Amino acid sequence: MVTIPFFVLNILLFLSSSAATPKSGAGPDLVRSSCVHASYPSLCFRTLSSYSGAANTPRELAQAAVKVSLSRARKVSNYLSTSVTGYNKRERVALSDCVEQIDESMEELSKTLGELKHLRGETFEFQMSNAQTWVSAALTNEDTCLDGFEEVDGKVKSDVKRKITNVAKVTSNALYMINRLNESRGRHR
Repeated sequence: MVTIPFFVLNILLFLSSSAATPKSGAGPDLVRSSCVHASYPSLCFRTLSSYSGAANTPRELAQAAVKVSLSRARKVSNYLSTSVTGYNKRERVALSDCVEQIDESMEELSKTLGELKHLRGETFEFQMSNAQTWVSAALTNEDTCLDGFEEVDGKVKSDVKRKITNVAKVTSNALYMINRLNESRGRHR
């Protein structure tokens, strides 16, 4: 007999409840069925069900997930860029390096979004491979940002870790949506 952890049951109940109906944008059934197996299902459902753009197909949902990740990365980059004053040299260097890593993540996510917007049947597999590689690289950059804070203690480290972890979670969910789209071979494009 398979035992399902209590927190997973709570997530599934939340996702199936009428209180979880999206405000606008993405279709609730598509979001619910797509997010249930994501790395961070409740975050996936929350971010994509409130997404304001059209997301009625797996392709549009993958694009929406990348846009959410890109938006969060941009906010974190802006925050970190304006947070470099008042810290010691080690903290400033770590922040500066992190901004570079997040900026590279944003480039990777932007390329991914462009690729997803222009999927073609004859190059679908190649394009999906590019998208998967770029989002994986964005995740690596986010992780590398955190590595720079190994020798840093205190509030700056905890603030950065919290913000970068959030970006990494939505980026991980975006990669899941891209993988899901790839597995469907672009049906309902």
